[in-house]
Amino acid sequence: MKVLITGGAGFLGQKLAKQLLARGSLKDSDGVDQKIDQLLLIDVVEANDFGDQRVKVIAGDISNPELMQQLITTEIQSIFHLAAIVSGQAEADFDLGMRINLDAARLLLEACRSAGHKPKIVFTSSVAVYGGTLPEMVLDTTALNPQSSYGAQKAICELLLNDYTRKGFVDGRVLRLPTISVRPGAPNKAASSFASGIIREPLNGKPSICPASPDLRIWLLSPRYAIESLIAGHDLHSSVLGLNKSINLPGISVTVGQMIESLRKISGDQVAARISVEPDSKVEAIVRSWPGAWDASRAKSLGLKADPNFESIIKAYIEDDLKS
Repeated sequence: MKVLITGGAGFLGQKLAKQLLARGSLKDSDGVDQKIDQLLLIDVVEANDFGDQRVKVIAGDISNPELMQQLITTEIQSIFHLAAIVSGQAEADFDLGMRINLDAARLLLEACRSAGHKPKIVFTSSVAVYGGTLPEMVLDTTALNPQSSYGAQKAICELLLNDYTRKGFVDGRVLRLPTISVRPGAPNKAASSFASGIIREPLNGKPSICPASPDLRIWLLSPRYAIESLIAGHDLHSSVLGLNKSINLPGISVTVGQMIESLRKISGDQVAARISVEPDSKVEAIVRSWPGAWDASRAKSLGLKADPNFESIIKAYIEDDLKS
């Protein structure tokens, strides 16, 4: 089996690749375990190949039609489409967001259709597909109503993937990710970047400005459980998804204030004191348009899991990334 990860140099792409290499196999569309012979990592910059001969690294632009046609051959049995321009950047640069988040996804789907072999595709979507006046608990049946360009691009791709699956061109599934925290590395341009920064920077001895009010509620998932969900979601048989291939992943609902208090409980007052709360109306407007909680009973019934609480998310970051 050959597996393709777009966004393979990103933090989720790298963690997913590492886990797939350790695991060594994935289920095909018939539910049969297949050995991973090659893992292709495509991104605008070269990814880490982990010194593993099964890994092939490709630096390139996924919005290039010729590159997509070259990548998507009949040998590619599974695709994890993670590449994206993050929320804040997609809002600031409309053309870039459309080119990567929407046009490139369509190119990928068309390349799969052209190859004609119906590969499995996992597309990562987002809480940002919801918005406007939301119920206290968002359901699977809650209408999509994105309030950002990023959310609109993700919502369109969801509909496309569902239709390409209905037509038999691909075996697709959409996994709607909560905000991922705690992300390792440097801050990015996502509106929700602070959800990692207010934990990561203080633990690394650096100050952190929090652009969100303490009462702002966020739906979160750790990188550990995000990767577990990506693999488990891939391995689900299409028949158990029914007509709706989009799944709201489990997570935890927590306020910014509760996040800061969890950090204080684990690491003490001195670490928590490195956070300065300075609300930014633009950031808050984007993040408050997202659901602070959603009903993940369908995902849980399919065996997908979430972190038990935010303190466990902090401890996972300390164990997986801070110590290394």
